[in-house]
Amino acid sequence: MTIFLRHCLLVLALCLALPAGPVRAQDTPSGPSGSIATENNRAIDAGIAVRIREILGEIGGYEDVTVTVAEGVVTLRGTTTTANDATALLNLVTRVEGVVAIKNEVAETTDLRRRLNPAVARFMTRIQQTLTLLPLAAIAMVAFLTVNTIGYLIARLRWPWDRLAPNAFIADLYRQLIQIASAIGGVVMALDILDASAFLSTILGAAGIVGLAIGFAVRDTVENYIASIVLSVRQPFRPNDTVDIAGEEGKVIRLNSRATILLSYDGNHIRIPNATVFKARIINYTENAERRLKFSVRIDAGNDLHMARLLAVETMQNLPFMLDVPVAQAWIETIDAGAVEIVVTGWIDQHKTSILLARGEAMRQVKIAFDGAGIGAPDATYAVQITQGPPDLSQDRAPAPTPRPARPAESAEVEEVAAVNEGVLEKMIAAERGRDEIEDLLRPDARKE
Repeated sequence: MTIFLRHCLLVLALCLALPAGPVRAQDTPSGPSGSIATENNRAIDAGIAVRIREILGEIGGYEDVTVTVAEGVVTLRGTTTTANDATALLNLVTRVEGVVAIKNEVAETTDLRRRLNPAVARFMTRIQQTLTLLPLAAIAMVAFLTVNTIGYLIARLRWPWDRLAPNAFIADLYRQLIQIASAIGGVVMALDILDASAFLSTILGAAGIVGLAIGFAVRDTVENYIASIVLSVRQPFRPNDTVDIAGEEGKVIRLNSRATILLSYDGNHIRIPNATVFKARIINYTENAERRLKFSVRIDAGNDLHMARLLAVETMQNLPFMLDVPVAQAWIETIDAGAVEIVVTGWIDQHKTSILLARGEAMRQVKIAFDGAGIGAPDATYAVQITQGPPDLSQDRAPAPTPRPARPAESAEVEEVAAVNEGVLEKMIAAERGRDEIEDLLRPDARKE
C-alpha cells in the first residue's frame, strides 16, 4: 500500500512539472546565431586573396609580395623592384571587386642585383629588336638615299630652272625647294617602311612649333628675304638708274638677296635693306629722259613783275640745253613787304645734261638778264637810328660813303652743262658689276615694273 502511494505521488509530480501548452519548434535551441555569417565572410576574403594572388602571378614581378584579406581590408606586404611597381600594385588591387580598403606596406627593394635585372632584361630585348629591325632599316635607308639622290640630280639641272625662273636668285630658290621636298619625301618613305608614321607626326608637330618660334625670332630676316624675292621678280629699277630710296639718292649698282646697293654722287656705297626698299617710296629719275629743273628768284617789289616774269621765261627757253616741249614757265610765288619771289622752271634731257649744272647755269643767265633790264634784287640793308635827345644841328654831317669800285661785266656766254660726271659714275658702276663673283639679281633685259 505504501509503495502504491509513492508511485501515485511520483506520477502526480511529473504531471505538475510539464508546461501547460504544446511545445513549439522555435523554442528549441539551435546553436550560435553568428557562426554561419562569419564563415561566409571568411570565404569571401579568401576568394579576394586568391583573386589578387592569381592576378599578381599572371603579371609577374611581385613574387615577394604577400596578400592577406580580413573583412574586405587587403594588406600588402613585401618588396618591389621600383617605386612605380608599388604604385601600380596599389592601383591594381583597388579595381578588384569586394575590396573595402588597402593597407599598402610594400617598399622598394634595396637589393642592387634585383634592381638591375629588369634593366638588363630591357637592354637585351632592345638589342634583339634592333637586330631584327636591321634588314628593314637598311631597306628604309636605301629608299631615303634614293629619293634624296633623285631630288639632288633634278635640282642640279640648270636649263629647266634657269628657263622657268626670272633670275638666278629665283632659280636657286626652286632648286632649294626641290631638295627640301625630296628630303621630306625620303624621310616619309623611310618611316613608312619602318611602320613609324606616328613618329613622323610627332616630328612634324615639333618642327612646326620650333619653326614658329624661329620665325618670330628672325622675323626681320625672313621679311628681308621675302622682300628680296619680290624685288627680284618685279625689278622697280635697273642698273645705272638714278633713284631716290627712303631719302638716299644715287645710282643703282646691284640688288642682292639682302640689300640694294647705290653709288652716291660722292662716290660712296649706300646699302639699303631690301625690306626697307620694298616698303619705301622710290623715285626713279631715269625712267623718263625729260626732267624739270626748278629754282626761285627774289626781286624788289618795285619792279615790273609782269616784265620780270616774261623775261625769265624767255631767258630760260633760249638756253641751248632746254627742251622746246614742255616749255619753260615762271610764276609769282610770294609777295612780301619789300620783295617778290618768282619761281622759274624748265625741262632738260637728263641723259645728256647734268641737272645740277643746268640748274646753276639757268640761275646765272636769269640773273644776267634781270641785271641788264634793271630789275634789281630787294635791298637787304636796314638803317637803324638811335637818339637820346634832340639832334645837334651844329655838328657837321657825316661824310658821304665812298663809292664801291665798279664790278667787271659778267660773261653772258652759256657754259657747258653736259652730263660728264654721270658718265664717270656709270663707268664705276660697270666696273663694280663686272665682278662675276658678286651676287646680282638685276638684269638689264628683265621686265620692269
